[in-house]
This record gives sequence, structure tokens and C-alpha cells, in this order.
Amino acid sequence: MQTTIHWFRNDLRLADNPALKHAAAQGAVVPVFIWSPKEQGTWQRGGASKWWLHQSLIALTQSLEKIGSRLILAQGDPLEILKDLAKTAKADAVVWNRRYEPALIESDKRVKRGLAEVNIDAQSFNGALLFEPWQAQTKQGNPYQVYSPFRRFVEALPEPETPKPAPKSLDSPWKWPASAELDDLGLMPDIKWYDGLAKEWQPGEQGAAKRLRAFVKDPIETYKKARDYPAIHATSKLSPHLHFGEASPGQAYHAARKKLKDASSKSEKDNINHFISEVLWREFGYHLIYHFPQTPDNPLREKYKKFPWENHKKGDGRAALAAWQRGQTGYPIIDAGMRQLYHTGWMHNRVRMVVASFLVKHLLINWHEGAKWFWDTLVDADLANNTLGWQWAGGCGADAAPYFRIFNPMTQGEKFDADGEYVKHWCPELKDVPKKYIHKPWECPPLELQQAGVTLGEDYPQPIVDHKESRERALAALSEVTAS
Repeated sequence: MQTTIHWFRNDLRLADNPALKHAAAQGAVVPVFIWSPKEQGTWQRGGASKWWLHQSLIALTQSLEKIGSRLILAQGDPLEILKDLAKTAKADAVVWNRRYEPALIESDKRVKRGLAEVNIDAQSFNGALLFEPWQAQTKQGNPYQVYSPFRRFVEALPEPETPKPAPKSLDSPWKWPASAELDDLGLMPDIKWYDGLAKEWQPGEQGAAKRLRAFVKDPIETYKKARDYPAIHATSKLSPHLHFGEASPGQAYHAARKKLKDASSKSEKDNINHFISEVLWREFGYHLIYHFPQTPDNPLREKYKKFPWENHKKGDGRAALAAWQRGQTGYPIIDAGMRQLYHTGWMHNRVRMVVASFLVKHLLINWHEGAKWFWDTLVDADLANNTLGWQWAGGCGADAAPYFRIFNPMTQGEKFDADGEYVKHWCPELKDVPKKYIHKPWECPPLELQQAGVTLGEDYPQPIVDHKESRERALAALSEVTAS
């Protein structure tokens, strides 16, 4: 009987896992997870991601034990560990689901070469995407840089396979290799700041399935419009489950497609199709990072390398960056979003766009600093989509919003949080400020502000920059780039 090592990475599930399905069909399976920060290059997992990974590995271990198997944990160089494990378990092959980030692609190539040198078969599968990044190309044979034609192209491809069920059992090897303890991997933060994350999320395959079912049952029917209002629970919140592979994109896609077939009204169909388009937007992010591997660190549009960013490492720039990170900018919708991020490891998508615009345009701080902060604090920190989102906000990437599109934080708040419910939840010091002024408390009459128990500069900060002046400064900076 053949023994195959299944190397878990960002595919922490049993159902709809093509590499695991292949391994189970061959004979005995040794499930393995290897903690190897070095293979991630300069983009090593942040604190929130490591917290999630720890919890997800607990869930995966329990799932494997229920079907008579176990999870072997190790840390270090994946190639050397896999060779040692194969020797101990007498494994003939190693399988995994592909990753698409630049450093991880190179790591996987090295592992595949090294295993071949010792006569161990290595095979990889697509368990992370609906379509491979190289499947979509323009008529000229180039990768896409605009979403709409990319979407039209992939929608014309054969429909992704329906999700496969989890194996009911896995055969054991003749000898189980030794495993490290989960705590030995050092994933949990030293400082206990993650209580909010634990209350908000259920990492693991069961948590992912539960969230998908709940979303498809009701919120998806009003998704297109309601998703813009941060006080409403109208988004799927599947992003961390998709990033860690606790749910496959195929499961999300086909759940939505099934709902679409049962939809009776045009409005309901429009909402479901809009969610499917967001699943394809995720695919677009991976398409870009695969074809343009420089983009996590450099703008796709090279002229933006010359953009006159504020120096965030000294003086006003350093103070402004810190105020943005802490949710102390004096702009309520910005501060609410940044506090939600730090407390829950997640931020509403509409607010993500507004806070990103504020950083790169109001503060003239390089989008890369925002990407690094999100990378450390988001539980759904995903290099492809984090890069896509921040370059979109900075106007320097594919399908980017023009740099001269500068979100007004007051009007964004008034439009999408008209009653101030979202702001009052995350900025409770403003809960008694009249609705008329909740998104611009500096305009509130002094007596009314006093009655609300707010002294600007003490209970809540004054705006760190003036909106009008900042907008003009950003446009002037843009003119320097476009003129060169």
C-alpha cells in the first residue's frame, strides 16, 4: 500500500481538498503542517493571522482525529522535514495544494526539486482558486490588468467542478512520525490582545461552513446594496476562512449558484450575482500577483515610484501614521474603522476603502505602510488581495481608482452611516453627539458638544489634518507625477 504525505498549508479543511482526495485514493495518508516563516520571505504572517492559524490547526487536528487520523506538526525547512517524514513513514509521495505568492512559489519549486532528487514523487493541485492564474489572458496573450474584461473571460470558461465531500476515513501509515506540540510553534501572541478576535470568530472548517450557510440563507439576498453600510451585518465575512482554506472558493461559488437557481426575483438574482463577482474579484487578485510578482512591494504603475510621499518615519508624518493606526485621527468614520480592525481583526469593506484613501491621500503616506499595518492586524490578511486593495486605493495598481478620486470622510459617513450607529459603537465617546454632527464633531456648537460630554482634544481628538487643504495637497502631489 502506498503512503502519501499530505502537506497542509493554506488549505486547512478536509472537504473539497483535491490534494487530500488524491492522497486518500492512493492508500495511507500522513497529514502534515510545517511552520516555516522564512519561506514567506519579507511578508511573514502578522499577529492576527498567527492567532487564527493556531485556532485553525486545533480545529483541523480535531477533524482528522474524528476520521481516525492525526496531524503531524513540525517547524523548520519544509524540504528537510518532508524528507525525514517520508523516511520514517516510508512514504512514496508528497502532495499539496498550490500557493501563488511569489516567495512561496519559489519555495515550492525548491521543495519539488529536492524531493525528486531522493526519488519522492511530488504533485500539486489547485485547491485555492476557481481558475488558475494562467488560464485568463487577453487576445494578445497578456495578463489582464482591468477587472471587467477579466471577469467576462473567466465567466466564459467551463464552470468550476462541484465541491467534493470530506473523506470518511484515512488509512494510517505503518508508523506515525513524531509531532511537535502546537504551542511549540509560537503562534499565539505574547501580549493578550486577542479577546475581541476570539469573540468575533470561529476559525476552522466548521466555523467556515456555518458562516457560509448563514450568509446564503438570508444576507446574500440584499448583498449588493446592504454591503455598503457598516452598521448592518450584510457581508459574508468569509475572507479569513477562504484565505486559510477552511472553505474553498468552489464551496462559496456553488452555494451562491444554487441560491441563484432558486431565486424568484430579479433583485434577488442581482444581489447573488454581485456576491459571485466578489468571489471573482478575489481570483483577479491572484491573477495579478502571479503575473506581476513585484507588486507587493512596488506599484504596478511604475511612475508612482516617484510620488512625493510624506516621510512617515519622522516628525508630523510619524505622528500622523500613529494616529491613523490607533484610530485617533479626529475623523469618526476613519477612527471607527481602525478601532474595529484592531479589536476584531477585520474591517468592513466600505470603511477599508475610506481609511485607505485617507492614509494615502489626506496624509500622503505611502500605501505600503497601510498594507503592512493591515497585514499585521487583519485575520484575513491575504497578500494577493491586500496588495490589490491598497494599490487600488493608491491609484497605482491594476484597475485602480484614479488618484484624484479622494474620499471625503464626512460625506462617506453621512451616506453610509447616516445615524452614526457604526461610529457610536466603535467611538463610544461620541455616542451622545447629535446625529447632525456625528461625522464632523468639530462643527457641533460648543454647548451641544458640552452636553454630549465631549471636549475636543481631550475626550476625542481634533482632526489631525484639514480635509480641504489635504485634498489640494494630494492633487498637487499627483500633478508632480503626471507632469514628469
